Amino acid sequence: MKLKLILLTASLMTIGLSAKNKQSVFPDGTAIPQWFNDTTKVNVDNLGRKYVITDYGVKNDSSIVQTEQIQKVIDTAYANGGGVIVFPKGTFLSGSIFFKQGTNLYLSDGATLKGIDAIKYYNIVKTRLEGQTLDYFSALVNADGLNGFTISGNGTINGNGTRFWEEFWIRRRINRDCTNLEAMRPRLVYISNCTNVQVQDVHLINSGFWTNHIYRSNHVKYINCYIYAPTSGIKAPSSDAIDIDYCHDVLVHGCYMSVNDDAVVLKGGKGTWADKDTTNGPNYNIIVEDCRYGVVHGCLTFGSESLNDRNIVFRRCYVHDANRVIWLKMRPDTPQHYEYLSVENVGGDCASFLVVRPWTQFYNIEKRDDMPMSMCNNIMFRNINVKSDNFLDVGKSEKYVLKDFYFENCNVKNDADLLEEGTIQNMKLKNVRINGKKVDKF
Repeated sequence: MKLKLILLTASLMTIGLSAKNKQSVFPDGTAIPQWFNDTTKVNVDNLGRKYVITDYGVKNDSSIVQTEQIQKVIDTAYANGGGVIVFPKGTFLSGSIFFKQGTNLYLSDGATLKGIDAIKYYNIVKTRLEGQTLDYFSALVNADGLNGFTISGNGTINGNGTRFWEEFWIRRRINRDCTNLEAMRPRLVYISNCTNVQVQDVHLINSGFWTNHIYRSNHVKYINCYIYAPTSGIKAPSSDAIDIDYCHDVLVHGCYMSVNDDAVVLKGGKGTWADKDTTNGPNYNIIVEDCRYGVVHGCLTFGSESLNDRNIVFRRCYVHDANRVIWLKMRPDTPQHYEYLSVENVGGDCASFLVVRPWTQFYNIEKRDDMPMSMCNNIMFRNINVKSDNFLDVGKSEKYVLKDFYFENCNVKNDADLLEEGTIQNMKLKNVRINGKKVDKF
């Protein structure tokens, strides 16, 4: 089995190198900026003075909460013109901390920033969650309005989420309609209104809620990160790996993701009038590449709070035991438009490969005479080699239109019935094999 995995990975890398040389445009034909091809690691030695937290009164003691002491180091660095906040080897317990312009976070080998598992240690602030702007708990690590923020090092940010997960599941047993927000849990990392951000090499684990959430930000890179939350035992509910919310120019490169919810998720707003709310908005120019997936609900998910997503690329990825690879969640109460998605050079095994279905969890349809018809169009799949239970889990609805889907060079083992005729308008196939048999329609 291990040899097969190595050979398949090598094959995908070979295909990927060829594709990388050829693909210079987004799915709508616009040029991909050179910025996306630069995966150079940030050198912390170039980020200014280093502030090792234990040199400034923070104790190397995992039993005491040191939020104020850690924040004081950040504030000192900011007052002196910025620099790098260094966590040395050891475990440091904290509530929410807030980085300021010119400050950066570095986690040394063996260093852990660990979140305290009591919600009172997380400030209530104006923030963004589940497609709405509201007062809620801040994350463990927060960065707002910064230019040039970096999180790096081989250490760990640990959300210490077990108590939050247990309380969530208890609430759900008592009240099946209990929402994520009512469970009162902190996210791990929240980056908002920022530009030129890089998160590299770190381990981001055990978040109480969403693991990484970036809102209204641009030119953000996640490079070679390990993102994990438990998917068995006490599962980590709503532990999305990376939520991209009203952003553009985002690169997720070389990451490993295994969480008890979706991995990379496109968000941006929800509700019948969501397109009229200026705090909501589109995602565009997003590339997810060279990533590996363990158990996740969806490897790349549009929604459930999403309006407009355009020029999205998912390429050279390997999936294992994922529930779904591409998931387009269609809310009946929200005007949505997903267009120009490219999925290329993907291999592995999954329950479902492509899912397009109505999403009706916690939704509220209001009367709107000019409600736009939702649509998914210009969706392309190329060089797909997967084993799936259900390759195309796609359904019709009077609430949305699916059109202009293209499949090329797909070799699929599929256990389910093929697509119902007429579900997708203008669907084209080229060199597609299902269970070894060449097909010209699903």
